[in-house]
Amino acid sequence: MDLEERIARRRSARQGRSVVVERTDLSPVVHRSDPVGRGPVLEQLLDVLEPVFDGELPSPIAVVGPAGSGTSAIVTALFDALNERLSESTRAIGTTTRAGSTEPVTWFVYVDGRRVESAFAFYRAVLSVISTEPVPESGVGTDELRERLGDRVARPDRRAVVAIDHHDEPETLSYDRVCELLEPLSDSVSTVAVGQRVPDDWSDDNPTVPVPAYRHHELVDVITDRASTGLAAGVLDHEPIREVAMWADGNAHDALAALFGAAVLATEDGSERIETDHLETARADVPDDGVHLDRVLALSETRQRVLLDLVAVDSADRPIREVAAEIADRSSLTTGTVKRFLYELADRGVIKRVPLPANGSGRRPSSVVPRFPTIAFRALGPVRDDDDVDESVASESGDETR
Repeated sequence: MDLEERIARRRSARQGRSVVVERTDLSPVVHRSDPVGRGPVLEQLLDVLEPVFDGELPSPIAVVGPAGSGTSAIVTALFDALNERLSESTRAIGTTTRAGSTEPVTWFVYVDGRRVESAFAFYRAVLSVISTEPVPESGVGTDELRERLGDRVARPDRRAVVAIDHHDEPETLSYDRVCELLEPLSDSVSTVAVGQRVPDDWSDDNPTVPVPAYRHHELVDVITDRASTGLAAGVLDHEPIREVAMWADGNAHDALAALFGAAVLATEDGSERIETDHLETARADVPDDGVHLDRVLALSETRQRVLLDLVAVDSADRPIREVAAEIADRSSLTTGTVKRFLYELADRGVIKRVPLPANGSGRRPSSVVPRFPTIAFRALGPVRDDDDVDESVASESGDETR
């Protein structure tokens, strides 16, 4: 942050007396363009990508790290930087020319598996990076998009490195499926699998870049960096940052979710500082072994709104059917549809089924609880209105309305 930004930040904070100066900088689902404390890992990834600097394709690569280790941030930051150097501008027609000679063009494409679940969506995501023309969202078939992609990399001096992130999560596009979709273009495309584990049947001949969990001092630096631009000056001392880093145990997502949640609570209280009780409540709101908040935000809007209602109602120690009925009363969905959604989201691991005491000889009832930071979700999810789920929204995936 340069001097002008520091002055503007303090002036803004003094004028508005707001705890939060820039909410995006605090968000646990937003990545920095230069990941803090990840220089050695970036160097390792550059090592295995070295062939691209000679105009060649690298071998398939796996980038593997535990939850909250920053694998996504590392790959997106590096791909953005490499695209600035080695790819043809997607807004200009022609080839990259330096010193009067045409050099090979390599595109670096990041695909978020949480938001790409079909072949059509995958090809469209790749084309949106390497195509010089707008990519239609509808009106064309999957085969046509594949042909367009093939045309873009048909020349021997054009190639692409495609990263598929979150390939090992439920309901996402698997790495094997991505390789199948890219098989017709295998001479011009290489892949990077990004996740918490290597793909099934991963060859030992292919390089793997391990991303370790953040060490305590590294996580302190990550939180401090976010707080320095996201929070007003003087609203949070350094010691609470150290405590959050210790509590998060190497998981940057959990640390930032707690920081973000504490800032939300302080703002709602009208406080000029983030106090101890704000941090304690925010930490308690981040489940142990929970799921990344972005998995929730990647769901359809209908399901997100059902989850907002789940957070709003008192679901503890109540059977699913009662919870579903109360959520249905708050929307235009039927109780049956809400109940189906809750079971589906539990199967995905977004919420957790908790057995309740048996009340007879029938099936043992269960309740559901969120497995994600609910305070941050309330702030970053869809806005809640009185009639926020109408028939047009509820109709997706065959949802019923009353």
